[in-house]
Amino acid sequence: MMRFPFTSRAALTALATVLACGLAAAPAKAEPTVEVLHYWTSGGESKAAGALRREFEAAGGRWIDAPVAGGGGDAASTVLRSRVLAGDPPNAVQLKGPNIRDWAEQGTLASLDEVARAEGWEKTLPPLVLDVMKHEGRFVAVPVNIHRVNWLWINPRVFGKAGLTVPKTWDEFNAAAEKLKAAGITPLAHGSQPWQDTSVFEDVALGIGGADFFRKALVELNEEALTGETMVKVFDQMRKLRGYVDAGFNNRDWNLSTAMLMNGQAAMQIMGDWAKGELLAAGKVPGKDFLCVAVPGQSGYIVNADSFVMFKSGNADRTAGQMLLAKLILGPSFQETFNTLKGSIPARQDMPRDKFDECAVKSMDDLKAAVANNTAVPSMAHEMSVPGAVRGAFLDVVTSHFNSDMTSQEAVRKLAEAIELAK
Repeated sequence: MMRFPFTSRAALTALATVLACGLAAAPAKAEPTVEVLHYWTSGGESKAAGALRREFEAAGGRWIDAPVAGGGGDAASTVLRSRVLAGDPPNAVQLKGPNIRDWAEQGTLASLDEVARAEGWEKTLPPLVLDVMKHEGRFVAVPVNIHRVNWLWINPRVFGKAGLTVPKTWDEFNAAAEKLKAAGITPLAHGSQPWQDTSVFEDVALGIGGADFFRKALVELNEEALTGETMVKVFDQMRKLRGYVDAGFNNRDWNLSTAMLMNGQAAMQIMGDWAKGELLAAGKVPGKDFLCVAVPGQSGYIVNADSFVMFKSGNADRTAGQMLLAKLILGPSFQETFNTLKGSIPARQDMPRDKFDECAVKSMDDLKAAVANNTAVPSMAHEMSVPGAVRGAFLDVVTSHFNSDMTSQEAVRKLAEAIELAK
């Protein structure tokens, strides 16, 4: 064995001590890193997600992309549960509504209070969104945007050729659809997937019953509202809509239905404003190539907000990445860039409007009016208002009715029974 003279051993010991002290005084700087689980996979959504990734990387972060296809987010929820059970949760997850509360109650979510205080989130978010982002008084989620669910998209060229005007009531909608159908034109572009059927269903429910009925039936799950004549009328209108779609509607992805609208294969689509993101990505111009109007019937605004939660991590790099991502998500720069691409409007309520198109400005105005009139309601179909099991009951009955000869009365009975079991 090699032996060192005393002086050499002393020198080496001193050197080791100096190095150790130096390392302790200047620890390695954390590299902000996040693995992001999301379901933004269509054309317009991918562009919007790419904007977030670029801003994060420009700020020095490392982004690990974990997309899961499926517009309603159900597939992503399944992946998330399996990852958590395996002890390997993603760092940042697209999540919303009661699902945020459920994960928070299990103690799995990191607190975002420090970022929220530094960035003044309390002053910039509307109350309906603010409440969803908190659990027991602390921030556990950060909103990306606000989507309006109850939009009716119209191809003005097709409407013009048919001599039609924008329908403001369901009777006017049905009359226009019958005229289009008689002319050999598909009135309504739709893909019959459970989340799509139920999204249209809640739009019809708001239009026919108004905001008070919507809250009683689709949020509070009031038995009288669920089983009354208004709900029968909602299913009656859904049956009419079933007659206005084309033969290939079953299990079609929503963005393919939007393509039908933009290509003139169909005259209308009932879909949230993520459809506008697809239209804009294809170079279409609001007011010229497509019209955005509220779904017929009573006024109101169905709110769907994309948001992210951060699962607790013991890794310094991952924790730094989570806090950086949360800060960027509600920053004015990203709020503008993302929402002009996604089709939504900013979650922040203090944003200038000059970069937003006429549909977005209308959405901002309508949201402000709905908040003032108490006609803004949280989306049931898009996981903003009821637990997952209850939402599942709605999805099952609504899509079964839409794809069968089930009567409206039978659908109402089955819906009430399924919800009672799901509670």
